[in-house]
Amino acid sequence: MAAKEAKDAGGEGLSRREREIMDVLYKLGQATAAQVEMALADPPTYTAIRTHLTILEKKGHVRHTQDGPRYVYQPKVAREKMAQKAVKSMLSTFFNDSVEGVVAALLNQEDTKLSRDQLDRLSAMIEKAKEEGR
Repeated sequence: MAAKEAKDAGGEGLSRREREIMDVLYKLGQATAAQVEMALADPPTYTAIRTHLTILEKKGHVRHTQDGPRYVYQPKVAREKMAQKAVKSMLSTFFNDSVEGVVAALLNQEDTKLSRDQLDRLSAMIEKAKEEGR
């Protein structure tokens, strides 16, 4: 199953399980495969987790250090950088590179609740982008 998910994710993309593992690593900062297994709500086998961690390492998303017989994994890329990559991929895949389309989709979600302060901050970001010619 792990190999199929990795293959389905393709290139630098992450499968659902890989995203879950990355989320655990970002939350904990670093973890062994056993710690990842304990942190997942519905974990696959320990062997599958090790396989996913190896795949994530080959893709350049994690690195490991050795602590005795155990490998301790850490995210190699900051969460913010990964988020930017994910947004860029989503933008091109689903919105034909339209930032307006993404923002409209987010604002049109029925469960989107923005406070007046959040709307003001978004307006300020839009004004700044206008000033910078973006």
